[in-house]
Amino acid sequence: MLVWPNWARVAGALQARGVSIEAQQLAGADPLARFSFDRAHIITGSTDQRRSNKFLELVLIEAGLELSEQTAAALAEIRAYHRQHNLWEIVPDFVVPALQRLRSAGYKLTVVSNANGTLHRAFDRLGLAPLVDLMLDSEVEGVEKPAREFFERALSRSGASAETTVHVGDLYNVDVTGARGAGLAAILVDEADLYRDIDCPRIRSIAELPELLRQL
Repeated sequence: MLVWPNWARVAGALQARGVSIEAQQLAGADPLARFSFDRAHIITGSTDQRRSNKFLELVLIEAGLELSEQTAAALAEIRAYHRQHNLWEIVPDFVVPALQRLRSAGYKLTVVSNANGTLHRAFDRLGLAPLVDLMLDSEVEGVEKPAREFFERALSRSGASAETTVHVGDLYNVDVTGARGAGLAAILVDEADLYRDIDCPRIRSIAELPELLRQL
């Protein structure tokens, strides 16, 4: 949503082990993989860490690769990198301007992320930390979306109220369901236009958010 996985890094790890794939193919498979596990029974029956491990494999499958010893070795390298640095390290060109527009419009911005303990370091490294007011990392907090407590903790620390807060995320059964459970309105980021019959506002990227909020 604000940052994308570094699919060039993943493609490089695969290519180093003789698996032919381009970063663009993996990027195209990303939303399809997320959509495939965005089901209520999967979300409630797993943890973010377990889903993250499965997610990379699903991306390879959606990109047309067969899982093998070579792909397993490449993903082991990528997971090790992610644990230390965070693989979600690509900032799309539209993100900084969108955040700047939101701040100029007077919005207070809080990041509530199912992350692995590296969120703050990653946002510092990527230059995004000065553009948001508060960050909550699920690994640090010991609670993750869609748990109501996570959203309530964010509201409390930011000094916001549920009635005047909108949560924006890219997984319906994590972000929309979780936000609504805490009394927040929700907007779904649907990059690939996969959630056509969903019961909430949709945007294709954060670039559209300032204008949508202006209209609400």
